[in-house]
Amino acid sequence: MEPHSEELGWIEAAQHGDHGAFSRLVELYKQPVYNIAYRMLGSSGEAEDASQEIFLRAYLKLASYDRDRKFSSWLLAVASNYCIDMLRRRRATMVTLDDVEFVLESDRPGPEQSAIENEQRDVIAQAIGALPPAYRLPTILRYYHDLPYDEIERITGLSESTIKTRLFRARKMIKDMLERQGALPWSAETPAN
Repeated sequence: MEPHSEELGWIEAAQHGDHGAFSRLVELYKQPVYNIAYRMLGSSGEAEDASQEIFLRAYLKLASYDRDRKFSSWLLAVASNYCIDMLRRRRATMVTLDDVEFVLESDRPGPEQSAIENEQRDVIAQAIGALPPAYRLPTILRYYHDLPYDEIERITGLSESTIKTRLFRARKMIKDMLERQGALPWSAETPAN
C-alpha cells in the first residue's frame, strides 16, 4: 500500500520543519507505535515513554526517510530498534504482559467461553513476552500486526528465510514453554506460517 499523497505531503512538510505536519503523522501512527512498544516492553508506562522517544527520534531522523519505502515500515523500524535497545539495557529481564487488553472481532461468546479464551490469550502473551527479543519482534510483527514477510524484512533488516526460521523456532519455544507449564488444554497445533 503506497502512502497517499496527503501523507507524502505531511512527510515533505515535516522534513522542512513543519511541526504541524509532523503532528498529523504522529496522530496517524501513534497507536501502531504504542502497540509495538507495549508488546516489546510489556508495560503501558514504558510504552508511553518509548512512544514519545520514538517519535522524537523519527523527527530527528526524518531527513533519512526514503520515499521508496512505506513510511509505516520506516517508522516501525525506528520503533523496534528503540525497543530492542531498551530491552538490551534491561539485561534480559523477563517481561510480563498481565495487563494486556484483547479485542475480539466476532460474535460475543458466553462468559465461560470468554474466560477460557482470555486465559489462553494471557498464557500465550506471557510466553511471547518470555521469548528472547530476536524471536519476540518477528513474532509480534507477524502475529499481532499481521505483517507479511517482506514488510517484516524491511522493519528488521533480516532476510525472509531468517524471519521464517525465527518464527518457527519461536513457535517451538512457546509450545515447549506451555507444555512445561502444563498450559496446553486446547489444541497444541501450531500454524505453518
